Amino acid sequence: MATPSPLEPGLVIAGHGRHVWVETPDGRRLICHPRGKKSQTVVGDRVLWQATEDEGTIEKVEPRRNLFYRQDEIRTKMFAANLDQVLILIAAEPEFSESQLSRALIAAEAEHIRPIIALNKSDLAEPFGRAWARMGVYRDMGYTVMPMALKPVGDADPQTEHKLDAVLAGKTTLVLGPSGSGKSTLINRLIPQAHVLTNAISTALNSGKHTTTSTTLYWVDAATRTTAVIDSPGFQEFGLNHIEPMHLASLMPDIKAHAQDCKFYNCSHLHEPGCGVITALQKASDGFLAPGPREISTSRYKIYSSLFAELSEKRY
Repeated sequence: MATPSPLEPGLVIAGHGRHVWVETPDGRRLICHPRGKKSQTVVGDRVLWQATEDEGTIEKVEPRRNLFYRQDEIRTKMFAANLDQVLILIAAEPEFSESQLSRALIAAEAEHIRPIIALNKSDLAEPFGRAWARMGVYRDMGYTVMPMALKPVGDADPQTEHKLDAVLAGKTTLVLGPSGSGKSTLINRLIPQAHVLTNAISTALNSGKHTTTSTTLYWVDAATRTTAVIDSPGFQEFGLNHIEPMHLASLMPDIKAHAQDCKFYNCSHLHEPGCGVITALQKASDGFLAPGPREISTSRYKIYSSLFAELSEKRY
């Protein structure tokens, strides 16, 4: 009886269906399959795999530091694991959805992942000015908001690239953004050979047929492999069914800042007497609350109340 191959460590860098692309510590890459019918691996996972001829079998997924995902009533979409930060890329034009931005921020807060908001198209003075003003409430909450002017290769903005290098260095970053935000331009600037790598991975995972993988990890510094960027597909919807309604306020810094002032510990911040959130909202609208991290904007409160209703409805 042949002695089974020893278990070896690896990093999941891409996946398609039940097949994943695993990178070994020495840089070798191979296709691996899960042990069993359902794949539980996601890009960014550290795994132990066992060689089987020219491929491998995933025997164990190491404990994760975190998992960034969204969930609606139909399915759960797992983006990536073991992240240092999420770069949420939006653009001044077309106008971004504040609701979708808030949902992505809440998902990051729930997993204790640092979110960074990048506002693209700073070269469009008028629309960028309006968008930057809308970002004021997020800057007041303590979020990092970066202005960017992402351009095609050959027409780069040195200031943008310098800021990006500093933010990404030594980190594993998931890049998230809706269609039209400039995400493809960003990935191509950071990893000029991204399309070549994606084609190679897709072809290998799909037995010779080119199929775009859903999420892919790239090394910005291929030689040392210390800075990783994970590209994910664009999204139009971002479900948060995995968030408990009563936990929602703690994941929105501006709401959380006033929730401690509520009369009742189980306050929903929607209608209860003595609610610190409603009181702060009223003071802000009357001009008695100074602008800053403790102010609640009407738009943010509408997002909170709408989300609370949505999440409560799904549970009954």
